Amino acid sequence: MIRLKISGFLVAAVFGALGSSFISSCSPPPLEGVTSYEGARLIVGDGSPPIENGIIIVDNTEIIAVGVSDNIDVPLGAKRVNLSGKTIMPTIVDTHVHVRQTPDELEQDLKRRAYFGVSAAMSLGLDSPEIVALRERSITDAARLFSAGLGITAPERRSFAPYLTPYQITTEDEGRKSVQEQAAMDVDIIKIWVDDRGGKYAKLTPNLYTSIIDEANIHGIRVTAHIFTLEDAKGLIKSGVSSFAHSIRDMDVDDEVMDLLSKKPDFVLVPNLGSRGIVKDLAWLRGIVTEAELANLEENNTDRPEVEEAFGIQARNLSKINDAGVIIGFGTDGNRPWGPHDEMEDMVFAGMTPMEVITSATGNSAAFLNMENSGTLNTGKIANFIVLDSDPLDDITNTRAIASVYLNGKEVDRTVYP
Repeated sequence: MIRLKISGFLVAAVFGALGSSFISSCSPPPLEGVTSYEGARLIVGDGSPPIENGIIIVDNTEIIAVGVSDNIDVPLGAKRVNLSGKTIMPTIVDTHVHVRQTPDELEQDLKRRAYFGVSAAMSLGLDSPEIVALRERSITDAARLFSAGLGITAPERRSFAPYLTPYQITTEDEGRKSVQEQAAMDVDIIKIWVDDRGGKYAKLTPNLYTSIIDEANIHGIRVTAHIFTLEDAKGLIKSGVSSFAHSIRDMDVDDEVMDLLSKKPDFVLVPNLGSRGIVKDLAWLRGIVTEAELANLEENNTDRPEVEEAFGIQARNLSKINDAGVIIGFGTDGNRPWGPHDEMEDMVFAGMTPMEVITSATGNSAAFLNMENSGTLNTGKIANFIVLDSDPLDDITNTRAIASVYLNGKEVDRTVYP
């Protein structure tokens, strides 16, 4: 049995004798800030087997005990919440989004993500200094923001509206200066694009992206790359890039790239699969998003064979890379707050197990963002978790069956979609 000691709390038993045989005791006072969530199946977020009939005890913002209910004593006076029949998983960490660029819009974006169970999101490469500076802003019932500031690409001569235009460089000196300016703002990562957009533009050449990665290393900042082709993936891995913000999309991976990845144990692939090219059931969003927004989504919800074929390449590559033991992170691109639930479904369709997908979206992605106190349901972690009505290990789409979301130990107000 695990015996818990809560610092600063004293339970006093008052005994009085009436005659020789009657003893009475007083009930302990409520234990302020301590709550015990009991009876649910727990998905820890590190790939370990689920805990049946689990218990999570939270002291204000921190998890102070987690395990099988029968093995843990609940502190006297703690609030007790019966969650029998539910499943609890860590909140989602989305490492590839693009948030809007005013403080009010940003706040709404982050609140909407929290509504769908996302506790952190990294905006990749199209952010103003003002948005970067708002990372430490405290917002109730909102996901935490990470940012890559402005990313770096070759001249593309296209509009990035409604976002900011990234650095568009042609020389190594311009690339290094771009990194220096972002490092001065202490961005969380450097984002680069290595993509000719279907032959429309020149792309960053190896000498340019190598100089960017080298300068980032000097400042102790990692680099993540938007890629498309297998050959660019090989060059970037050789140059020391830390992660891919998309997977290889032009052809199936070969033995050479698999060998390169096997020598990079800390490398993180964020697959960002994109559309499967088939009609999807969007009914689960009814009653959350507006009818006009849902109608717009349905208008674009069509079968597209060419997209389905492209998805097949990405799916095969994800399955092979995951099977090889490469760290799989999680990202959705764009600004769809519900997007993580679509992406998880697609990752399972591509061949990953529900447990592997949940691990990628929680523990792996939190570790990728250096969130040492988040991402899993372990003692000492921040109490960020989702209570689900159904088990996503049985069907990954059950991540959408959200009963409640907790951030920093407090339940998110989900009575109205932000």
